[in-house]
Amino acid sequence: MIKEYSFKYGDGVVSLPLEENQVISILDGNKTKTINNIKEELYSSLDNPISSDSLEIIASKVKSIVLVVSDMTRFWMRQDLIVPHIISYLVDKCNKSLIDIEIIIANGTHKGGSVEDLKKLVTPEVYSSVKVSNHDAKDDKNLVYLGTTSFNTPVYINKDAVEADLVICLGAVTYHVMAGFGGGRKSIIPGIAGLETIKANHSYSLDGAKFITNSKIGNGVLVDNPLNEDMLEAASMMKNLFMINLVTDTEFNLTKIISGHWRKSWEKATEEVRNIYTVEIEKKADVVVTSCGGFPKDESLYQGTKAVDNVISSLKDGGTLILFLEGRNGGGSPDYFSWIKYLVNGNFEEELRSNFTVGGYIFFLNCEQAKRFNILMYSKINSEIVKPMGIKAYSNINSLLKDANLEGKSIYIIPNGSTVLPVVKEK
Repeated sequence: MIKEYSFKYGDGVVSLPLEENQVISILDGNKTKTINNIKEELYSSLDNPISSDSLEIIASKVKSIVLVVSDMTRFWMRQDLIVPHIISYLVDKCNKSLIDIEIIIANGTHKGGSVEDLKKLVTPEVYSSVKVSNHDAKDDKNLVYLGTTSFNTPVYINKDAVEADLVICLGAVTYHVMAGFGGGRKSIIPGIAGLETIKANHSYSLDGAKFITNSKIGNGVLVDNPLNEDMLEAASMMKNLFMINLVTDTEFNLTKIISGHWRKSWEKATEEVRNIYTVEIEKKADVVVTSCGGFPKDESLYQGTKAVDNVISSLKDGGTLILFLEGRNGGGSPDYFSWIKYLVNGNFEEELRSNFTVGGYIFFLNCEQAKRFNILMYSKINSEIVKPMGIKAYSNINSLLKDANLEGKSIYIIPNGSTVLPVVKEK
């Protein structure tokens, strides 16, 4: 029997007809209770933090405060529902003046948001009452050198954050293709770090000997992960760092707010994420059908990579991945598609090792994924531009289904690939 399955795509939904008896399972992640009263939950978290005095006690002893907030590519965490309450906590409970509070948007290497973006992130009310600034990784004048990590990464951090008496980081914790988990120390690197710092840290994504992804990195991998350990070292150089970690379910509903010590509270949040996002499966399938989760998770190939890297753990080598990724911003990173010329010319490794960029690495990872699996992508991205990468792009569902040749093949459906991590049960 043919059944229509729905997948988030951009701001809408796309349906795909599949033979129901071929579907092994729909992998949704584990159910958890969502937060009804965000303000109440946030205040409780700030009053009862992990391995730290309450934020009220900490903030009462300082003057200048910087609140670091994730950028628009992570708007699925709904910063606008949290930021106003943080500001009200600082003003009402801690007697802080608005003039002493600055919000810095942790753009990393991403382009800084427009005024409208900033208003959307922090709400128009907060934007009009508190200084809000875009972090610019290329603005050397607004960077301060803090030292060099044992991984030989020079640590340059946003000047306003370094000079503030207290830095509060607001981030969401989820699986991350390179750092193991997002959130926490990633608010510092790459969030408010200099370009040189980000490049040095992210260069550990590549294997030192072979032109492959470093085997020590990956979703959920923290121990011996050089990116993670380097990030932790850099974050430890910051003074008076306080963390607010958000955990969502697979539909991006807020389930936990865990605050406190910059490392210990984040580590607690990663445990919660494992419990929600990890799904055990009996075996791998011939086909996986997944969505990145709609906008902004699917705004580009750069962002969509995270979903691909999650779900391929449930796919047989050489299997087919059907991916719903709108891609309104193409590659995402400004230099993403520029790496095609090096791929075609045969000097990709030489160029990436000598002129490493994050966009270049993600492009490489996408090519690496396309070598292992048959990736069929329903997208607005032009099919010709991704063809050299080995990715097949479609604007027509019927054409995609024809090329997928699904007859007799086992299928997993993963509605939100950016949050679910399938794991084959050990026998």
